[in-house]
Amino acid sequence: MSLLSRLNGFLSIPGRFGPIVRAGLTAGLIFAAVAYPLVAVGGLGMKAGSDLYQSLPSALNVMPPAQTTYVYAADGKTPLTMFYDEYRKFTPISAMSENIQRAIVASEDGRFYEHRGVDAKGIARAFVANQTAGTVSQGASTLTMQYVRMALRDGSQTPREVMAATEQTTARKLREMRLAVRIEQELTKTEILERYLNVAYFGHRAYGIFAAAQIFFSKLPADLTVAEAATLAGLVKAPSAFDPAGVDQTAATDRRNYVIDRMAEMGYVSAETAVTTKAEPIALHVTEPPNDCISVAPEINDWGFFCDFFKNWWLDQPAFGDTPAERLDKLRRGGYRIVSSLDPGVQAIAMNEVTTKEKIGSSYALGQVVIQPGTGRVKAMAVNRVYSLDKTGNGRHTGSSDEPGNYPNTVNPLLGGGDLPGYQAGSTFKMFTMLAALDSGLPMNTWFYAPQTYRSQYFAGWGEPASCSGRWCPSNASGSMTGNHAMWTGFGKSVNTYFVQLEQKVGAEKVVGMAERLGLRWRTDIDKLQASPAKANGWGSFTLGVADTTPLEMANAYATVAADGRYCEALPVISITETDGKPAMHNGVEIAAPRCSQAVSPDAARAAADAARCVTGYGAAASGCGGWSTAPQVYGLVGRPVAGKTGTTDNNRAAWFVGFTPDLAVASFMADPDNPFHGVGGGNAWKPIEAASRTLRQALKDQPIAYFTAPEGNIIGKAPAQAPAKNSAALAPAH
Repeated sequence: MSLLSRLNGFLSIPGRFGPIVRAGLTAGLIFAAVAYPLVAVGGLGMKAGSDLYQSLPSALNVMPPAQTTYVYAADGKTPLTMFYDEYRKFTPISAMSENIQRAIVASEDGRFYEHRGVDAKGIARAFVANQTAGTVSQGASTLTMQYVRMALRDGSQTPREVMAATEQTTARKLREMRLAVRIEQELTKTEILERYLNVAYFGHRAYGIFAAAQIFFSKLPADLTVAEAATLAGLVKAPSAFDPAGVDQTAATDRRNYVIDRMAEMGYVSAETAVTTKAEPIALHVTEPPNDCISVAPEINDWGFFCDFFKNWWLDQPAFGDTPAERLDKLRRGGYRIVSSLDPGVQAIAMNEVTTKEKIGSSYALGQVVIQPGTGRVKAMAVNRVYSLDKTGNGRHTGSSDEPGNYPNTVNPLLGGGDLPGYQAGSTFKMFTMLAALDSGLPMNTWFYAPQTYRSQYFAGWGEPASCSGRWCPSNASGSMTGNHAMWTGFGKSVNTYFVQLEQKVGAEKVVGMAERLGLRWRTDIDKLQASPAKANGWGSFTLGVADTTPLEMANAYATVAADGRYCEALPVISITETDGKPAMHNGVEIAAPRCSQAVSPDAARAAADAARCVTGYGAAASGCGGWSTAPQVYGLVGRPVAGKTGTTDNNRAAWFVGFTPDLAVASFMADPDNPFHGVGGGNAWKPIEAASRTLRQALKDQPIAYFTAPEGNIIGKAPAQAPAKNSAALAPAH
């Protein structure tokens, strides 16, 4: 009698080892009847093998497998991208086709519903076959044992643990057996099959049946046909060898047909269905799932810049780990469902406005950021660039450099949210001076005589002309600005020499501090030095916007004014949901919740907004605006109450406009990121103004009109009985 026959007969004796194995009882007896072939092959004595078996862990510490994180637009439906190390999404067995359940059982463990974790007959059969062949020609792992192996692999924290979970050794096999028996005592067959199908590897980075169905057939697991299910089930044994997406499908077809035959033998499909199905060619619909920001779909390519902002924001969040590496790992493995703040409609509007006014191939970057006041949520980030790593056809970085520039293709964070310093923003910084003055108790009716050129109290700093005996002597853009001004006309006409005097009155260090309170960060060495406590009070030119900033920061700073002085961190998300369906929390607070604080008083913010209304042609509530302003066309373009500020830098190297309503704030800029000395010129200043204005108009067209709250009381102050005297610091026009 053969060894196989003797073992099978021994295991089938009533009341002896067969029922014990099937019941999952008495580890020692299971070892004696089942593990003997293993220890014999491994060269262990029966006593040593039994001792080894008894010493192995009997509890499986299952670590949650890595799950794919999905990121959506603000509508919660439109996919933005995914993040994953292993493309995987947990799917309950109720959402899987019976075809795949039956196919995997037929393929991998025909006696799955009969054994209790370890198939004694299968081990005996494999032992005899392997002894006869002189090599490993058959395996004997049940689905439960395979699940144990995959769970140990997925829960490994070190390379050594991975090796221990997968190496071909007797000890590993015995550990799997012991744990499989325990698993079968704790879980139902359906639960084991569900777990198996969610962790099995099918090739092409597809972990679990959801990923496999998506990648190979662009389907949900519930919709898999017999042929498709058999193809996928056949992959588990050797994903590379039976890859149906390869050039030659012969091996994959043979393996699929083997699985179909097994399904027919087990009564899962009829003989007729098996014949018909095997005659079909393998019909794939391969999908390459996006991963990370660079995989944003071509039709929404411009969303990539927002995606990078989101990713950089995530890497800064301590809620997701102690280091950026830990946080990135959490993003790629945590299985979150993230609804971002990106509004597809507003993004499309913003992108259309910048690209119709400055083509994508231009060396000048024209871009804008849209933020919701009161929440800090970023609704759009648009710039006239293609989001791409390929710089093959790009222009040069500078006139003499061989380094590719940032046009038309780039992934650099030109709009903010990254590590680039940004751009000088010119007179848009006057908002910080005005807010600092109002916050310090100065009323809007703070009057100064503003000459064409003014000899300030500040010493000439780095890059500033020292034509006034070492002092800094700024001038106005136009002689028509000369005269007496309060905050309304000084801001509406952008009078440099008025704001330098206002800065002197309140203290430059308070102006710098106000900018910091509203979210500005210093990224260059010179800006960090000038903003330091030791130097800030001498940084006179700060009010004219000589520090570098980004559209993201400026949109958020002005959104603070629109929100009655309530500053909210720039936020790229609406919700972050864990795999259990609950919101992601940190210290008892939802991570996606707006993070706001009162940066300035509502009275100060309302007063600043009133002065900013003078810029746009809308007009102030508490005073006249002096007859003209720097962007009077804005109110007509927006068609509703709007405030804002224009800004240009020295020699028109950059042009800005920051506009806001009570509902939205937009910062738009134009500059050459590759060459700051390549000025945009005065003729291009209208482009940021018009882009931002039209974006506001279209983004708000279906929204009810919101009105600013007018300032009142002491914040306005009293107009002087007579005009202020000319300041002795007034100079003749500079030459």
